[in-house]
Amino acid sequence: MNLFSLTIHEASDKLRKREVSSQELTEAVFQRVAETDGLIRSYITLCREAAIAQAKEADERLKREAPSSPLLGIPVALKDNLLTQGLRTTCASRILDNFISPYDSTVVAKVRSAGAVITGKTNLDEFAMGSSAENSAFFPTRNPWHLERVPGGSSGGSAASVAADQCIAALGTDTGGSIRQPAAFCGIVGLKPTYGRVSRYGVIAFASSMDQVGPMTKDVRDCALLLEAISGHDPADSTSVNCPVPSYSKSLTGDIAGLRLGVPKEYFTSGLQWTVDEAVTDAIRQLEKCGAIIEEVSLPHAEYAMAVYYIIATAEASSNLARYDGMRYGHRAAGRDLAETYMLTRAEGFGPEVKRRIMLGTYALSAGYYDEYYLKAQKVRTLVCRDFDTAFKHCDAIVTPTSPSTAFKMGEKIQNPLQMYLSDICTISINLAGVPAISVPCGLDREGLPIGMQVIGKHFDEPTILRVAYAYEQQTEWHRKKPALSHA
Repeated sequence: MNLFSLTIHEASDKLRKREVSSQELTEAVFQRVAETDGLIRSYITLCREAAIAQAKEADERLKREAPSSPLLGIPVALKDNLLTQGLRTTCASRILDNFISPYDSTVVAKVRSAGAVITGKTNLDEFAMGSSAENSAFFPTRNPWHLERVPGGSSGGSAASVAADQCIAALGTDTGGSIRQPAAFCGIVGLKPTYGRVSRYGVIAFASSMDQVGPMTKDVRDCALLLEAISGHDPADSTSVNCPVPSYSKSLTGDIAGLRLGVPKEYFTSGLQWTVDEAVTDAIRQLEKCGAIIEEVSLPHAEYAMAVYYIIATAEASSNLARYDGMRYGHRAAGRDLAETYMLTRAEGFGPEVKRRIMLGTYALSAGYYDEYYLKAQKVRTLVCRDFDTAFKHCDAIVTPTSPSTAFKMGEKIQNPLQMYLSDICTISINLAGVPAISVPCGLDREGLPIGMQVIGKHFDEPTILRVAYAYEQQTEWHRKKPALSHA
């Protein structure tokens, strides 16, 4: 097996046994990037020299001490909206083109302290606004399974880099499906934790009441290990919840006998691609064979989730992005006066999708429309949350498709925002409710494109969704499937 194809737990085992060094592993990953990234374009910024230095340091630690962290010496990629000290952090936007962060976000500090080797910063839809990784100000990222298809978004660069073995694992962020949907499109595992489980300090904000950082990995065990490393209370984040972090890897028992799994009828509608419907239905049957009890549940307000999300998310984006005015950091245009400088800076710095969402959000918050749109959306959000609370009285977890379709063609939806937004219809409700969810590979369509199954849990019940995903993974081989590019 090529070193770059290893999972976290496989690589960690080899490092501990001295069968391979972190430097060898890191160099293999960068060789893989050199061979493939001209086609895929997963990375905005690579930091080879710093990574090799980190790998050498990890090797010294491995010689001196028994490793306490499974991430020690493991090459990990970071989505380029996570502040990383001394490293360019662009959020895939011209307005932050040359921004060098003066400090680490909490999640970056955590993976650094765990001994991970940072390979670079991955591409995304600008300010995490998009579902295809085509909205980057620099270049689109391509799906390793089919180079004419999108990798999903907004964490498309992280998903593609993991799928193409350009890193061992990656971090992404999820505001409306931005970890899970690209994970499904690229045939990897992606988990959005409970809101408040992982610190948002140092994460460039899109919609603050929904943003959450999570792992993107090659299998479920890796997902548990990486989630464990980044979880925990952070006093620097007022939305961080102070509750103990369990050993997520201990929940991977493979036993789900007697677990009650709900299947919401609202997620299996006529808009679902038939191959996705078939694959997820087969996966649910497999879970039943493993001893799970399957029952139908209802999430009656799911049909309103899309409208609610695009009012609340754009309103929060309008507020959060007001700080980019060219005065303190980032791009500054040369205007004749202050007002013109503001306008030119934002006109030149933001791309079309970001401008669209700022305008939608500003409108929803404007005098005369606040009550009609934003306030009403918050009330319906409460109903969406109650739907999940009611469903979880009858089941331990909920199973749905991750996306209504497999990866679509590049350029297919970029001119049709509504069609693009519908790509996240299966994932948005979870962010509104703040509950955790994981996407795990469950099949391939007729064109050989990956399909994802989503498992949704109760607040702070990541152990259960990891347990379900792992039990399914152990009975199938979908997570071992690799894009043809990976054999290049």
